Amino acid sequence: MTSRNILITGATGLIGRALVRQLESQGHCPLALRRDDPDARFRYSARDRQVVLDPDVELDAVVNLAGANISARRWSASYKRTIIDSRVDLTQALARALAEAAHKPRAFLSASAIGFYGDTGATIVDESSERGDDFLAEVAGDWEAACQPAAAAGIRTVNMRFGVVLSRRGGVVKQMLLPFQFGLGGKLGDGSQYMSWVALADVLALIDLCLGDDNISGPLNFVAGSPATNAEFTRALAEAVRRPAISPFLQAWLIRLMFGEMGEALLLGSNRVVSRRHGEIGFTPAFPDLASAFDSK
Repeated sequence: MTSRNILITGATGLIGRALVRQLESQGHCPLALRRDDPDARFRYSARDRQVVLDPDVELDAVVNLAGANISARRWSASYKRTIIDSRVDLTQALARALAEAAHKPRAFLSASAIGFYGDTGATIVDESSERGDDFLAEVAGDWEAACQPAAAAGIRTVNMRFGVVLSRRGGVVKQMLLPFQFGLGGKLGDGSQYMSWVALADVLALIDLCLGDDNISGPLNFVAGSPATNAEFTRALAEAVRRPAISPFLQAWLIRLMFGEMGEALLLGSNRVVSRRHGEIGFTPAFPDLASAFDSK
C-alpha cells in the first residue's frame, strides 16, 4: 500500500484523534494544520484568515474537521460569531489555499452537520432534502459553501454531514456517562425529539471509503440510518451501563431557562436524518443499533 500525506484540521478533537491513529496504522502520514503557529509547516492565521501550506509536501488528501464546540456555552451573539468564524472562515481560507496549490490534493473532505436540515420534527430527511432556516442550518450551509474554491479548482469535495457521534472516548456519550452511571440519567423534555447518531468506528470507516473512492463527492450524511427518539436513546444508554433511567431528567422549560437558544436547538430540537447515499456508495454501518454503538470503541 502506498503511503499518503493527509492533512487534518481539528486533529485534536474526538474524530481527529481517532483518524490520526487509523491513518498511522494504515501506514499513511497524517499532518496537522496548526492554528496561529508561525513556525508550523501547515498553519492557519485567524487574524489574516489565511492558510499556509508547506510547498515541499505534496498532499494527497485533506480532512477538515475544525470548528468550535457548539455546546460549550450559551449562544451569545459573540459566541455565535465564534461558531461561524471557526468553521466558515477557516474552511474558506483552506479551500482557497488548496485551489492555489501547485500540487492539488485529490480529495477534500470537509465537515458539516445534519443541522443543515434544521429542526425536522418527525419528518425523515436525507441528502436530497432542502436546507433548514434556523441558526445551525445557516452555519452548515455557509460551511459547505466555503468549500467552493476547492471544488471549482477540480478537487473532489465531500461535505460530511455529521450526526451525533457516539464513543465512550469523548463527545456526548462521555458527557452523559457519569450521571447515568449514578442512576441519574433520563430523557430531556418529553423525549419525543429525534436524534440521528453514528458510531465513531463507522465515521472512520466512511472517511476511509471517501478517501479511497474517487466517485464520492457532494453531501453525505454520516448517520447510522436508524434515528432514535431521545427517550429511546437515554433508555439504551441506561441499559448499556446497567442503571435505571429517571424520567424526565430535565424538563423542557428548565432546559430553555438554563441554556437558551442552544438548549432549544441541541437538546430539544429534532433531527430525523437518514442517508440515501450509503447504498449508492456501498456502505453498510457496522454498528446499526444503539446497543452495538454504545459497546463500540
